[in-house]
Amino acid sequence: MNIETLAVHAGHTVDRATGAVSSPIYLSTTFERDVDGTYSRGFMYTRNNNPNRQALEQGISALEGGAGAAAFASGTGASMSIFQALAPGDHVLAHVDAYYGTSRLLREIFHRWGLDVSFVDMSDLRAVANALRPKTKLAWMETPSNPLLKIVDLAAVARVAHEVGAICVCDNTWAPTLQRAFDLGADLILHSTTKYFGGHCDVLGGIVVAKADNDFFQRIRSIQYEGGAVPSPFDCWLILRGMRTLPWRMRAHSENAMRVADFLSQHRKIARAYYPGLKSHPGHEIAAKQMSMFGGMLSLEVKDGRDAAMSVAAETKIFTRATSLGGVESLIEHRASIEGPGTTSPESLLRLSIGLENAEDLIEDLDQALK
Repeated sequence: MNIETLAVHAGHTVDRATGAVSSPIYLSTTFERDVDGTYSRGFMYTRNNNPNRQALEQGISALEGGAGAAAFASGTGASMSIFQALAPGDHVLAHVDAYYGTSRLLREIFHRWGLDVSFVDMSDLRAVANALRPKTKLAWMETPSNPLLKIVDLAAVARVAHEVGAICVCDNTWAPTLQRAFDLGADLILHSTTKYFGGHCDVLGGIVVAKADNDFFQRIRSIQYEGGAVPSPFDCWLILRGMRTLPWRMRAHSENAMRVADFLSQHRKIARAYYPGLKSHPGHEIAAKQMSMFGGMLSLEVKDGRDAAMSVAAETKIFTRATSLGGVESLIEHRASIEGPGTTSPESLLRLSIGLENAEDLIEDLDQALK
């Protein structure tokens, strides 16, 4: 099936008991045992499994073309499960321009627990090849990256990482349905389902999708159950509902973002616009090869530094000053002040999540704010 059809139907079935087209929410924390002590209906305890979580995992796994998936209560919880599945002494190679929460996890928690971590610019294939070691067990890719929208050549990085036996993870949060990471060599795909899958800024979640149901993925499954960082049944239901419109929303987000990026790239108050759809972007050719569209996220650097950037964010009327991304409403944030001490984001940088408003209204709003 095509991606739009999969998004509507994967994980969804008509309720056998009532014929309800919209699946019920199973709020029960525990399930009845059979008289012989077994669980023939497949469910024992919600931390272990739940009908709504099972539907969500099956649905997103089908959408990504995976062999299985494990859902978590947040994107960070999903990331943690992957690092927890490694062993002390294992080497992790991670993108230097990635979601700061992932970098913070590696630096402040897992480095202390014995993981050896290196950060490199993964848009530079030579830097990746030089940083790989015989003990590299995991290569963490994120493309487009957060917040500078650097483009990682997924196929090329996966090829060199697999040569040393490393598992390749792609954080595909910014490009669901637009980028088929398994086809490009990834072994695991991570999504913060809080973002585009949920799509309405009203639910928290994360998921790990596996290309193969192997021992490493089973360790992640075990951590999901034993650690207990699982999403609620209602959260799972909301995310799966959001998935049904995901391909169409991603198309609209991308079209709007392209028009906004074109405008910003020519504005006299903008020092630089970061968007892979722009032909001036250094990763444009690779992005055009591995993405069907360029996504709904972009960043810009305002001339005259931090104060000017903060002023622009303060003057917008349609954009909301808030962190996160992927909702129907457009958001603007000064990334460095969100990330705090140790940030690598430029002080003049604003990150924009382009929503589903009319693009001309968004352009007009930014134009008046820049003036």
